[in-house]
Amino acid sequence: MAAKTSGTEPISKSESAYRVLRERIVNGVYVSGHRLVLGQLAKEFGISAVPVREAVRRLEAQGYVRFERNVGAEVVGIDSAQYTHVMQTLAYLEGAATSLAAPLLTPDDIAQGRQLNDELRRHLEDFDPLGFTRTNQRFHALLCARCPNPHLRELVERDTERMSMIRSSTFVFVPLRARESVAEHDHILDLLEAGAPALEIEVATREHKLGTLRAFLESQAAHDTGSGSGTGV
Repeated sequence: MAAKTSGTEPISKSESAYRVLRERIVNGVYVSGHRLVLGQLAKEFGISAVPVREAVRRLEAQGYVRFERNVGAEVVGIDSAQYTHVMQTLAYLEGAATSLAAPLLTPDDIAQGRQLNDELRRHLEDFDPLGFTRTNQRFHALLCARCPNPHLRELVERDTERMSMIRSSTFVFVPLRARESVAEHDHILDLLEAGAPALEIEVATREHKLGTLRAFLESQAAHDTGSGSGTGV
């Protein structure tokens, strides 16, 4: 597996294998449950199993695959029904919490939100779904933090944690959604900075979250149609 960077220096065999495997997962070539057999991949790539193992371990750390005892490495999926229910709930909770927090947000809060969104843009350059998700969570936590209803804040935090337990990063499956998400963040920040009506802020935040859910469900439906399984993930 000969691969080079955009310059003249060759990249490592492990890095090359990682890039190929990640692209196959992100593009849906390897769907949920697909086994990554190190020996077969090493033979395909024309390298030893060691760099392939390193690449797969890196994918595991980023949430793309998991190691199962007596099975090996396999591509991770999402329980679509559970994900849908939690994501829908979180969309409405975050919408309400952000609208209530809006009049209490300071100029420094808005500036910090823009800094976080700029950080998300940098994640797009060499897309890291887990890094994007972590920064994305910080962005939304910032906008909800000044919500004066402590019970609502607690519900948002609970379902955000529950979402993390279901899936470390939805953007593994819908990487193109990440760019749309950043643009929608800009819109929400503009509304907050302009002192827009609470309902407008609530709807924008809710639809932003539901947009990610729709992108995920459309992605899974396309995979099911392509595979002919009809079973989802």
